[in-house]
Amino acid sequence: MSGISNFNFANPTRIVFGKGQIAQLPNLIPKDKIVYMTYGGGSIKRNGVYDQVMEALKGYEVHEFGGIEANPDFDTLKKAVYEIRKLDMSRVFLLSVGGGSICDGTKFIAGACLYKDSEDLWDMVMTHAATCKEALPMGVVLTLPATGSESDNCGMISRRATTHKEPIGNDLFYPV
Repeated sequence: MSGISNFNFANPTRIVFGKGQIAQLPNLIPKDKIVYMTYGGGSIKRNGVYDQVMEALKGYEVHEFGGIEANPDFDTLKKAVYEIRKLDMSRVFLLSVGGGSICDGTKFIAGACLYKDSEDLWDMVMTHAATCKEALPMGVVLTLPATGSESDNCGMISRRATTHKEPIGNDLFYPV
C-alpha cells in the first residue's frame, strides 16, 4: 500500500498564529468574560509573554493562577478549581498561557469546576473525564509547541501523592 489513505478530519479549535497575534485576544474573548489565566513557573514573565497578554486583556477582569507544574499535579489544580468556584462561573473564560502541561491542567480545571458527579474530583480523572457533561470555555496562548494539547481534547493529570498519572479526554475540552 502506498500513499496516504482517505480520511475525514474535523477540529473545532480556532488557531490564530504569527507574530503579534497575542494582541488579537480581545477579538477572541467575549468582552463580558472574567479571564482566569493559568500558567507555569514564571517563564512567561521572563520572556515578555505575560506583559503582552496583560496588555491585550486591559479592560477585562483578570485572575491569575501560576505554578502549574510539568506533568500537572492534581493537588495544585484543585486549588484553581476552588478559587474559580467562588466566581460567577457563567462568566469565566480560562486562558492557558504556556506549553502542553499548562493546557492539560487547564482542561482538567475546565471540567472540574462544573463537575457534579462526585465531591471527589479525582473521580473525574479516574473516569478519564468521560462523565463530564459541561466544561468552562478555554483558550490557549501557546509558548512551546510540543504535545498538540493546544488543539486537542485530551490531557494527562498526575497525582504525585499516589504516583498516579492518568489521561483525561472529552470533546468539551477542545480549546475554542
